[in-house]
Amino acid sequence: MEIELFSVLAFGFLLGMKHAIEPDHVIAVSTIASQSQKLWRASLAGVFWGIGHTATLFAVGLILMLMKNEIPEILAMSLEFTVGIMLVYLGLNAVFKFRKQKVHAHAHTHGSVEHNHFHSHEQLSAHDHQHHRVSYLKSVFIGFVHGLAGSAAMMLLTLETVDTVWQAMSFILIFGLGTVISMLLFTTVISVPFLLTQDKPRFHKVLIRTTGAFSAVFGVYYMYGVGVTDGLFKLWFS
Repeated sequence: MEIELFSVLAFGFLLGMKHAIEPDHVIAVSTIASQSQKLWRASLAGVFWGIGHTATLFAVGLILMLMKNEIPEILAMSLEFTVGIMLVYLGLNAVFKFRKQKVHAHAHTHGSVEHNHFHSHEQLSAHDHQHHRVSYLKSVFIGFVHGLAGSAAMMLLTLETVDTVWQAMSFILIFGLGTVISMLLFTTVISVPFLLTQDKPRFHKVLIRTTGAFSAVFGVYYMYGVGVTDGLFKLWFS
């Protein structure tokens, strides 16, 4: 029995690692990782996404299992639709972010060598000095939304895999650990091109805006798939 449970949990861990790199997850977190100025901050963005995602699955899963209930189809699909809205928002936010920035070039001399140093001055609000904290909260929120959207499918999978509530909770936590590790590795890798182009502001801007545009377009495609192809709009207006 213990060997069987271990196999189930190992399956949950591997499934979590695979789940983390689904296109909508990857695109959403990439828009945040692209704006991180440090490698470790980009990595933490992935970790916090995994924490938000796991916390939601755990809480919703526990409630549903104790109540022995399921998420109605229209609610489950509506939550999926919000993922598309979020992707569009994140994408547009990244595309237009640099309208709030001004890039300057200053000449510096070291010995007999003169070179230009590029940096940007953002029009900061009173709270923007905490931008790194906000990005982490944004990562948690993105994970939260993805967790809500995937909770129905996750509960179905969990109920088919385990027999008791504590086994189900263990499965979800191990699944969550897999998503955290996978997203940590992914965001670390995906942030490298953005970090390497920080001293090339024009190319850096194009790279971030391209990521944002792709997120927005994919978000529209995602909403169309849920709303039209899967029939959510029919459920809404029937």
